[in-house]
Amino acid sequence: MTQRFRQFFHPDIALDVGTANTRIHVRDKGVVLNEASVICIGQPGQTQRKADAPQSVGAEAKRMLGRLPGHIEGVRPIKGGVIAHFAETQRMIRQFIGTARAARAVPSSPRVTVSVASSATQVERHAIREAVHAAGAAHVTLLEKPIAAALGAGLSTRDGLGTVVVDIGAGTTEIGVVAFGSVAHKTSARVGGDAFDNAIISYMRRTHGLLIGEHTAERLKQDIGCAVSDGREIRLDIIGRNLLEGIPRTLGISSHEIFEALKDPLNQIVSLLKGALENTPPELAADIADRGIVLTGGGALLRGIDQRLANETGLRVLVAANPMTCVVRGTGIAIDTLGPYAFE
Repeated sequence: MTQRFRQFFHPDIALDVGTANTRIHVRDKGVVLNEASVICIGQPGQTQRKADAPQSVGAEAKRMLGRLPGHIEGVRPIKGGVIAHFAETQRMIRQFIGTARAARAVPSSPRVTVSVASSATQVERHAIREAVHAAGAAHVTLLEKPIAAALGAGLSTRDGLGTVVVDIGAGTTEIGVVAFGSVAHKTSARVGGDAFDNAIISYMRRTHGLLIGEHTAERLKQDIGCAVSDGREIRLDIIGRNLLEGIPRTLGISSHEIFEALKDPLNQIVSLLKGALENTPPELAADIADRGIVLTGGGALLRGIDQRLANETGLRVLVAANPMTCVVRGTGIAIDTLGPYAFE
C-alpha cells in the first residue's frame, strides 16, 4: 500500500534530453511531451538579470532560430548528446516538466529516469543528473541509451542473445551490443542528423555558391535525402542567398546531389558500425548474424540508410517502428522491467 501511495504521488517518468528533441514518457500515459531542445533567452540589460529575461522553449524557439533580433539569443544547450550549457539546460528541462505538469501528466517532484549516452564521462553524467535535480525532480537515475533504444524497438535485453542497436541521433551515433540487460560493447561518434545538415550546407556553398540555413538543410535532408543511389531522381526548389550577388536566389536541387553531399557523414557511420562489429565478443557473433541490426533515432528515417548498412555489412538491417521515440519509450519500459543493476 505504501509503495502504491508513493507511485501515485511520485510516479516514475522517463526523460530523453537529446541534441534535437526532448521527450517525456509517463507510466500508463505514453509520450506526453516531444519538443525541440532549443531555448531563446532575452539578453539582460545593465539592471536586468538573465534569469528574469523573457524566453521561449521548444518548437516555438526553434522556429525563431535565424530570425532573432539582437536582444534575443537562441541556444541549443545539448551538443553531441551531452550538456554544453548547464543553466540553459536546467531551465529548458524545468519548462518542459512544467508543461507536462500543467497538462496534469506529471505532478510536482517526480522521480525521473534519464537516458544517457553510453560514452558520456562521469562528469557529463553528473551534469545531467544535477540539471534534472535542479529542474524539480525528487530522484534521478540514469540508463544508457543503447539499452533504452533496444527496449523501445521491442527487443528483449534480458536474455543472453546479443543485439546490435544503432541509434542515429542529431548529435551522435551510438552503437551498442546489448545482452543480459547490459551493454557488452559500445562505441559512438559525434555524427548524426546535425552532421547531415552541415554537410548539405557546405555542399550548397561549395557547389552552387548558395548560402542556406539549418531549416532549409533539414528540409532537403527530410524530403529528398537518401543514403543510396537508387536511380530515383527527386527535385526540390529552395531559396538561399547567392554569395556572389548577395541576393536571394531560387535553385532546384536533386536527390542525387543530396546523396553526394551526405557521403562523408554516412561513411563515418559505416566505419563506426564495422569497427563495432569487429570488436564484438565472438560469443555474440552468431546472435548478431541471426538477429541482425536494429536502427533507431531520427537518422534512421533517412531514405535507404537501412539498405546502405545492409550492403556494407552483409547483415539484415531493420528500422524500428517509431524510431525517433524508441529511446524515451524504452526508458519507460526499463522502469518496469529491468532490475536496479541496469540503472545508475
